[in-house]
Amino acid sequence: MFESRRSLLKGGASAALLAPLIGTGLLRPTAVLAAESNRSAFTASTINDALKAYGSGNAAESRDIVINAPEIAENGAKVEIEITSNIANTRSLGLFADKNPMPLCANLNFSAPALPYARVQIKLAETTRIRAVVKATDGKTYVAFREIKVTLGGCGG
Repeated sequence: MFESRRSLLKGGASAALLAPLIGTGLLRPTAVLAAESNRSAFTASTINDALKAYGSGNAAESRDIVINAPEIAENGAKVEIEITSNIANTRSLGLFADKNPMPLCANLNFSAPALPYARVQIKLAETTRIRAVVKATDGKTYVAFREIKVTLGGCGG
């Protein structure tokens, strides 16, 4: 009982002391956020520009990338996609929607022992082809495609 009370008082005192520092800008939480993303790839407005900025312009098509997505999405505002990479030493995975206003939807990086699997919900502007781009540690890039038909508008209409 007394230990939990002491912990609560210590935590509250620490928070009270740090709050003014955060408010004045002397202690910036942004310094501990994730590393800068590939901004040029995420802000590209065409699929070719996005692929070029992502560094995957010459990706080889591979059946070792498995995309599990609906053939027809009833609502483009929320389309769930599962991607698994069976390519050895997968370093990163990028998900692109060709006809979206900003084609790069997701970029995931994996450490060595991680299973390269992702479950992502994205918006689709219209019926489009999605592509999963995998970068391996040997510098090679692979891609897989899947067509998704959208019946209701997503991010574009």
